[in-house]
Amino acid sequence: MPELIKLGSLFAFTALAEILGCYLPWLVLKAGKPAWLLLPAALSLALFAWLLTLHPAAAGRTYAAYGGMYIAVALLWLRFVDGIPLSRWDLGGAALALAGMAVIALQPRGA
Repeated sequence: MPELIKLGSLFAFTALAEILGCYLPWLVLKAGKPAWLLLPAALSLALFAWLLTLHPAAAGRTYAAYGGMYIAVALLWLRFVDGIPLSRWDLGGAALALAGMAVIALQPRGA
C-alpha cells in the first residue's frame, strides 16, 4: 500500500503540472488573460515532463497508468477550479480509471 500512495502522489503532482501547463495558455487564448502567463505554463509543462522521468516503469506503461490519475485530477480541477459539481458518473469513471491505474502500475515485476 505505501508503494501505491507514493506512486499515486507522484502521478497526481504530474497531472497537476500538466493541467496547469495547458490551462494557462487556455486562459490567454480564450479568456483574454495576459500573455506573460505563457511563461509559467511552459515551466509547468517542463516540470510535467521531468516528473514523468521519475517513474521506474517503461515509458509506455507509465503513460498508461498515469492516464487514470490524470482523469481523477482533471475532475478535481473541474470541481475546484471551474466550480462545476461532479456527477455520480464523474465519480464512477474516476474510480474505474484509478483502479485501472493501480492494476497497471502495481503488476508483479517481470510480468
